[in-house]
Amino acid sequence: MSKDYILSLRNITKEFPGVKALDDVTINIERGTIHGLVGENGAGKSTLIKVLAGIHRPNAGEIELDGKIRHFANPIEARRAGISVVHQEIKLAEPLSVAENMFLGNVLMKNNLVDWKGMRKRAREIVADLGLDIDVNAQVSSLTVAKKQIVEIMHAINNNSQILVMDEPSAVLTNRELEVMFRIVRQLREQGITIIYISHRLDEVFDLCDNVSILRDGCHIDTLPIGDLDRESLINMMVGREMGQEYPKEPGKIGDTILSVKNLNCGMLKDISFDVKAGEVFGISGLVGAGRTELARAILGIDKIESGEVYVRGKKVKYRYFRDAIKDGLGLIPEDRKLQGLVQTMSIKRNTTLVNLARVIKGGVIRKGLENKLAEEFSDKLHVVRPTIETEVQYLSGGNQQKVVIAKWLFQESEILFLDEPTRGIDVGAKAEIYRLINEIVQSGRTIIMISSEMPELLGMCDRIMVMHEGHKMGELDAAEASQEAIMALCT
Repeated sequence: MSKDYILSLRNITKEFPGVKALDDVTINIERGTIHGLVGENGAGKSTLIKVLAGIHRPNAGEIELDGKIRHFANPIEARRAGISVVHQEIKLAEPLSVAENMFLGNVLMKNNLVDWKGMRKRAREIVADLGLDIDVNAQVSSLTVAKKQIVEIMHAINNNSQILVMDEPSAVLTNRELEVMFRIVRQLREQGITIIYISHRLDEVFDLCDNVSILRDGCHIDTLPIGDLDRESLINMMVGREMGQEYPKEPGKIGDTILSVKNLNCGMLKDISFDVKAGEVFGISGLVGAGRTELARAILGIDKIESGEVYVRGKKVKYRYFRDAIKDGLGLIPEDRKLQGLVQTMSIKRNTTLVNLARVIKGGVIRKGLENKLAEEFSDKLHVVRPTIETEVQYLSGGNQQKVVIAKWLFQESEILFLDEPTRGIDVGAKAEIYRLINEIVQSGRTIIMISSEMPELLGMCDRIMVMHEGHKMGELDAAEASQEAIMALCT
């Protein structure tokens, strides 16, 4: 029995200067299914979706949609053909209402006037059909990230989309929000809408998807029913090699206490106390809004501490600015690498040396030869995939951008390094490299404080885990006694 393909991407090739992002990719997608698209950062997933969405023109190949060959000159043409994309970065008009966002580019008119009443009525119908509790008159800026993503989905439904592409929709959602998102995705499939689902969280791929396509280095490796795969075989196809242990923890040489926090109060943080030892990977767990990032910011002098004390190497400190903490050997890989960790329009080289330019300056002049040499060394050490070190970081994949952020703080030679969601939105291969770097850092006697929403990551890589809830410390667990159940009990 022949399969009913709503979409066929045939022999798609896309080249950029110095890079072949897609190499003769052919993928067929069945109508009314959830089709997973997986691969490492830089595998070509985003480029393929941008070709489908009319953002990029392919150098070769063709798109067949519902039996017709289509050539999209721009995203508007793709959207009119029934293809909508929910991007990882929210793309809504924040000052406008939910209803207004749902009708962007497709405004209802009546007697040559905008039909506000009709738009609000239709918006309420879509909200009711999805079983949601969202006020269509609410300003989008007041919504949670999860509800903003749902508004993007409703915008696609309102445009009568046949194909909905979801690019890393779960990256910043809580488990409860994920359940709502999954319910909506399955409901859309039941209504006949075809979903292309991109995620680095492989558990989601196995839970949601009917079929999955694997990309690697710009090439299509295979498309298989999800029932023909297990986690290990899927990972091996993605990375092209045996991965071995997923969390390759190697203990460092634990030393004396290097950081002490005593009764810290700052904003939502209430009476937080804990100690961290040199050579330790100290985890901080908690649900979204628990205060984990706020704690790091307070310690590092980014936010002003209201009361309490911080000691580094036994000496009481009170950093007025983040630069004071940097000079004292502390560093931060922030949660939002694009906005807070990198200068997107600067090169890999300049981002790497930015925090510690003094290391490559002599007589007030940057020694370009030395800067090039050191930037190359750090990029090689972290396996940053790039055309050259002069490449602007905005053109790198998410995983490679994260490696550049890490390279910056290794170049700075930070002794205590805060990692805030260090593997969010990156693939299993890049995760393994980051875990390897964490091992190297602690084995050199330096200290890692890891903030993560991924409990398996904390359990796999940390020596101790502190759990927070709504600005309070709820307890600490040694690696030997920690479990997902124990952490969740404290989180809630």
